[in-house]
Amino acid sequence: MSAGRFFWLGQSIGFRSGESVASALMRAIPADLGADANGSELRYFCGIGACQNCLVVIDGTVIESCLTPAADGQVVAPPGGAND
Repeated sequence: MSAGRFFWLGQSIGFRSGESVASALMRAIPADLGADANGSELRYFCGIGACQNCLVVIDGTVIESCLTPAADGQVVAPPGGAND
């Protein structure tokens, strides 16, 4: 059962209560999370925030998606800024 919805690249993503942004994204649309400044693919990897490989922009702040609880109405984007 969905606890709420956030937005990824214009797509509404449902999440469960207590679920991280990364987990909800991987469950809904298994894909990469964009690219870092060097063009390397970002993805959900370690799940504990150590690798910094799941960085996204949430409401204007760069943050680890694996450590960030999903919240209703969040706007989540790849670190490159494409969220239209």
